[in-house]
Amino acid sequence: MRLIVNGIPAEAEATTLAEALVVLGYGEARVATAVNEVFVASAARTGHALRDGDRLEILAPRQGG
Repeated sequence: MRLIVNGIPAEAEATTLAEALVVLGYGEARVATAVNEVFVASAARTGHALRDGDRLEILAPRQGG
């Protein structure tokens, strides 16, 4: 499946957002996610189906002030 991940084209064999995170190397990472500019909570990732061409935003939290 072709995806756009943080603005960069990528290929991932995944049918859900949770699977895509594992395939893309974010399996256990604490990240915020959006698909096609809509926030997807971590609890909803397993049931969030992806389609060819979806745009994923994967953001890691930062500390500091």
